Amino acid sequence: MPAIGHIYGKVVDSADKPVGQATIVLVQNKYDSISKKTKQILFKGATTEANGDFDFSDLPLFGLTMKISAIGYKPYEEKISFQMKPPTTTSVAPSSDPSKQTQNFSSMMGALDKDLGNIKLAADANQLQTVTVTTTTSSLKMDIDKKTFNVDKNIMSSGGTAIDVMKNVPSVQIDIDGNVKLRNATPQIYIDGRPTTLSLDQIPADAIQSVEVITNPSAKYDASGGNAGILNIILKKNKKTGYNGNLMTGVDSRGGYNFGGNFAVRQGKVNLTAAVMVNDRKNLTKGTTDQLYHYDTLNIKDVHTFQNTESKNNGAFMFGRLGLDYFVTNRTTLSLAAIRVHGEFKPTSESDITTDSILNDGTLHYAGSRISNGSRTFNATGVQAGMVHNFAKDGEQLTADGNFFSGKNSGDQMYLNSNYDANGNFIGTSTQQQISDGTNQFLTIQTDYTNPLSKKTKLEAGLRAQINKVENDNQTYNIYGSEISKVPGTEIAYHNDNNVYAAYATITSSIKDFGYEAGLRAESSNYTGVLNDTGNFTHNYPISLFPSVFLSYKLKNRQEIQANFSRRINRPNFFQLIPYTDRSDSLHITRGNPDLVPEFTNSFEASYSKTYGKNNSFLASLYYKHTTNLITSFQQLEYNSVLDRIESINTYENANSAYSYGAELTSVDYVTKWWDFNLNVNLYKSKINTENLTTFQQDALLSWFAKWNNNIKLPHNFTIQLSANYQSKTNLPVNTGGQQFGPPQSAQSASQGYILPYWTADIAIKKTFFKNQAGALTLSMNDIFRTGASEQVSFSENFYQDYYRLNNPQLVRVNFSYRFGKMDVSLFKRQSKNQGQGLQDASQMGGTR
Repeated sequence: MPAIGHIYGKVVDSADKPVGQATIVLVQNKYDSISKKTKQILFKGATTEANGDFDFSDLPLFGLTMKISAIGYKPYEEKISFQMKPPTTTSVAPSSDPSKQTQNFSSMMGALDKDLGNIKLAADANQLQTVTVTTTTSSLKMDIDKKTFNVDKNIMSSGGTAIDVMKNVPSVQIDIDGNVKLRNATPQIYIDGRPTTLSLDQIPADAIQSVEVITNPSAKYDASGGNAGILNIILKKNKKTGYNGNLMTGVDSRGGYNFGGNFAVRQGKVNLTAAVMVNDRKNLTKGTTDQLYHYDTLNIKDVHTFQNTESKNNGAFMFGRLGLDYFVTNRTTLSLAAIRVHGEFKPTSESDITTDSILNDGTLHYAGSRISNGSRTFNATGVQAGMVHNFAKDGEQLTADGNFFSGKNSGDQMYLNSNYDANGNFIGTSTQQQISDGTNQFLTIQTDYTNPLSKKTKLEAGLRAQINKVENDNQTYNIYGSEISKVPGTEIAYHNDNNVYAAYATITSSIKDFGYEAGLRAESSNYTGVLNDTGNFTHNYPISLFPSVFLSYKLKNRQEIQANFSRRINRPNFFQLIPYTDRSDSLHITRGNPDLVPEFTNSFEASYSKTYGKNNSFLASLYYKHTTNLITSFQQLEYNSVLDRIESINTYENANSAYSYGAELTSVDYVTKWWDFNLNVNLYKSKINTENLTTFQQDALLSWFAKWNNNIKLPHNFTIQLSANYQSKTNLPVNTGGQQFGPPQSAQSASQGYILPYWTADIAIKKTFFKNQAGALTLSMNDIFRTGASEQVSFSENFYQDYYRLNNPQLVRVNFSYRFGKMDVSLFKRQSKNQGQGLQDASQMGGTR
C-alpha cells in the first residue's frame, strides 16, 4: 500500500492556548523476522510550531500510532488510519479502462487528508470520525440543489471551447451561434461560482474540469436571471503534493489550430497552477433571410425582401490563468488567481439583397449587394482573491473573496454597398464605416459563513455586493472618395452603473432519511445611465425577498425523491432600456424600451432518482415556471418617411405573463465493460401571454429535446465517442437571463415565432499510448450529416420572416495531448539535520488541503 496519507492539526492546552515545541512521533507496527514478533518502530517525528500546528504527509493508510509528549502535560496517544468508503451520493460505476483507473487513483490521492482538530493535552481527546474517501470520479453527481457533470474525460470537445463542452452536458442546448439554453431559457454563466463577462467561446474546453447544472438556484445564489438557471463552469485545479501538467496541440480541417498546456506544483505552504491556451478559429456561415411586410398606408401594400449571405470569421484568442494558494496555517488558506484573455478577429461577409413589391405588378423595387470587412479585438483581465478559514469544529468555515473582471473591446467594420435600379442597371457604390469601442467592469465582493449546529443541521449565511459598469461608443461614417462624414442619428455613446446588494441565510438539516434546505435572500439594486450625454436614466429597485425550499427523502434500494421551490428576478439591462434606434444593419434594426419593469418568476420542481445495478443512474424531473411581466423581444413595423420604406424594429416589451412546464429524464448507464452512455430527454410546453401587446396570440407548443452520448472502449486503448441530439419544433427562447452587453446576434422575437426541427450527430476517436497511457491522439468531426442548420420563423398580422443559417458543418479536428507529473515531493523536499534520527521539521512536509 503506497504512503499517500496526510494528517494535520493543532496541539492546545485545556484553555485552548497553543502548545509549542511539543514532541510528536509516529510509530509503525513492523514484523521482526528475528524475534518473530511485531514491534513498534519510529516512522516519523517532529515538534509543533509556536502556534501548536503540526503536519505529516506521505503516510501509510493504516498501522500508525501518534504519540504526543510535552513537559507539564500528560502523554497523548492516538491510532491513525485512513479508511476508504464508497461515495454517499449517486454516482456512476468506475471505469474498467486501466488508464482511467490510473487517473482515478491519482485523483484519489488528493483526497486523503485528515484534520485531527485541536488536540488538548491533559484532557480526554475526542477522536474524529474516520475520513470518507471517494475512490473514483463520477461523471454525474446529484446534490440537493444541483447536478455536477465531470467533463474532464470528454474527448469530443478536445481542442475546442466551452461551447463544445456544453454540447455534451445533459439538459443543455446549444444553437448555431453558440448561444446556450437551459430548458429553453438563457442561463447565467458562472466561473468557479462567480459571474463572468466571458462568453462560452472565450473559454477553452481543455481548461474545464466540470459543469454544475443548477436548474432552480437556491437563496445562496444571485436572484437575477429570471426563469433561467445557472451553469457554473469549474476550471481545472490541482493541489496534489508534487508536480504535474499537460501539453496539447491540434489542427482542424479549416486551417484553425490550437496549442497550450497547464502545470501545477505544490510544496510546503505553496500551491502554484498555471495554464495557457491559444485557439485559432476560421468559421464559415451560410444563410438566407426572407422577409414579407404588409403595410396598408403605402401604395405598395406588400414588400418582399430577400438576403443571401456568406460570412467568414477568422481570428484567434489566447487564454491564460495563474493561480497561487498559500497555506498560512493548517486551517487558513489565502488564494490569488488571475485570468487574461486576448482575442483578434477579422469578420467578413458578402450579401446579395433584393426588394420588390408583390400582389400588384411584381415590379423590382431595389437590388444590391454588400461586402463587409473588419476587425474586432477584445482584452479581458480577471483577478480573484480569497480567504478560506476552517475552524477546529468539523465543517465550520468562513470564506471571503473579491472578484474583479474588466473587459475592453473595439471594432472597425467597412461596408461596401453596390446599388441597382428596378431594371437591374448599376447605379453606384457607397461605403460606410462603423467604429466602436467599449469597456465592461464587473466587481463582486462576497463573504460566506458555514456552521454545523449539530451533526445533521448546518447554517449558512452570506453577504454580497455586485458592481457592474458598462461603457460603449459607436460611430457610423459615410465615405465618398476622400470625404468622410458622420451619418446623422447613428451615433450612440452610453455608460451605466448597475449595482446589486444582497444578504442570505439558509438552514440545512435532516430527520432520519428526510432532508431539507430552507433559505431566504434579500436583494436591492439600482442603476444609472447616460445616453449620448443627454438622456439620463435612473432606476432604484427596493428590497425584494426571494425564498427557496429544497426537500429530499431517501427511499430504500438507493432511491431518492426531491422537491424544491424558488423565487427569482430578471431586471432589464441598460441596452434593453435605452430608446436609441440602431440602424447599422438595415435588416436588423434594434431599439430599447425605457418603460420596462423587472420580471419575477416562481419555479417549482420535483424529481426522482435511483441508482441501480453497477451504479447506473436514473433521474426524472417535473418542473413548472410562472413569470409575471416577462421581458420579451418583440418586432413591430414602422414606416420610415425619410428612406420611404417599411422597417421592422426589434425592441423589448413586458408581456402580461408566461409559463412553461415539462418533464426531463436523464439516464447514465454502464451497459457492458466496453459501452456506457448517458441519455437526456426533455418534453416541455411554453406560452407567452401577449394580450397587452397585440391581438395576435401565438399558440403554446409542445416540444421535446433529446441528447444521447455514447462511450465505446475498444482493444489496444482505443475509445470512440458518439453523440446525437434532436430538437423538435419549438418556440423561440425568451430573451431573459444570462448576459447581454450588446445587440442580440440573431433576428428573433420570442413571442412571435418558432424554430423548425433539426438534428445533429458528432463522432470522436481517441488512442492512448506511452507509459501509463500519458499520450493521447484524438480525431473528431461535428455535424457529420450537415443537418445542424438553424431555421427560425417569425410572424404576426403584418410580417413574415424566415431566417436560415448553417454554421461550420463537418468540421474535423485532430488533437494530441501528453500529461506528465510526479506525485511525491522527493525532488523538492529539504531534509532537516535530524533526518538520520527519523525526525523531520513539519514545516518541510507537504502542504495542507
